[in-house]
Amino acid sequence: MPPTDTSLSGDDLPTFNEVLAAAGRLSGVADRTPVLTSATLDAAFGARLHFKAENLQRGAAFKFRGAYNALSRLTPAQRLRGVASYSSGNHAQAVALAAKLLGMPAVIVMPGDAPAVKVAATRAHGARIVFYDRYGEDRMAICQALADSQGMAVIPPFDHPDVIAGQGTAALELFEEAGVLDALFVPLGGGGLLSGTLLAAGARCPASKVYGVEPDAGNDGQQSLRAGHIVRIETPGTIADGAQTQQLGQRTFPIIQRSVADILTVSDAALVESMRLLLEHLEVAVEPTGCLGFAGAMSMRASLQGRRVGVILSGGNVDPVQFATLAANLPRTTRG
Repeated sequence: MPPTDTSLSGDDLPTFNEVLAAAGRLSGVADRTPVLTSATLDAAFGARLHFKAENLQRGAAFKFRGAYNALSRLTPAQRLRGVASYSSGNHAQAVALAAKLLGMPAVIVMPGDAPAVKVAATRAHGARIVFYDRYGEDRMAICQALADSQGMAVIPPFDHPDVIAGQGTAALELFEEAGVLDALFVPLGGGGLLSGTLLAAGARCPASKVYGVEPDAGNDGQQSLRAGHIVRIETPGTIADGAQTQQLGQRTFPIIQRSVADILTVSDAALVESMRLLLEHLEVAVEPTGCLGFAGAMSMRASLQGRRVGVILSGGNVDPVQFATLAANLPRTTRG
């Protein structure tokens, strides 16, 4: 394993105790999403698969956990001024919804090519949207300028201790329901979900091997793990829009580097196939980014036989036209 990145000390990183505290704040607010199973998929893998269905979370993604946890910790003065953030869609919706629930104004910087379903949902929760060009403009700089001009707090999509702790509650619930898992596959963009999952796994199931999964075109996480430091890439071209990040965070990377079993990459074609299989056998609509974990598990299927395997389905905000095109070609079979 490469030497540890020391850009942040251990005192600056969230801990499992903060995941537990986040679980308390989210109780009765976030949905406790189901863990889905399929006898047919189990037979195909020769393993026992447990799918944590965060596509059924409020806002149709795990992002609500981290967003609400972070916003709920703001002071009354900060809540009055509001919150600013940036996101390709799921964190945007999560911040907008959390802000609405907490009575706060919100402004979100979103790419001009963000899926229409995500833009519509963000706007429906009352947030003001500012669009930018993801291939030519700096979303963080735009967001910070907006926040500075209005005195707003900035809640980034992944590199924030309260966001990381909130995301870790999904895996905490998975371990509580499914028990010991030999392997767990987690979608990887900026690393908020994966780092939070690793905190939960380290405390609740330390023997579990946790894998991050990112698109082939956006393998900055894999490159970073191999290099021993954060590697920044150009905005990747992939159907997994939630994983079109350019680098891991200063907080997420040290946690990932310390504890992850490995970081895998999968093709867009594998994501499409995963969408098909999940619709066919679990009867759930999962967006391409949300399928990263399952696609990663499929790539390691031969080594998972006889194992208890967890997969986090991170989001269900799929473009309906895109999904209908895929669904039209699915064979009609009995759910397993």
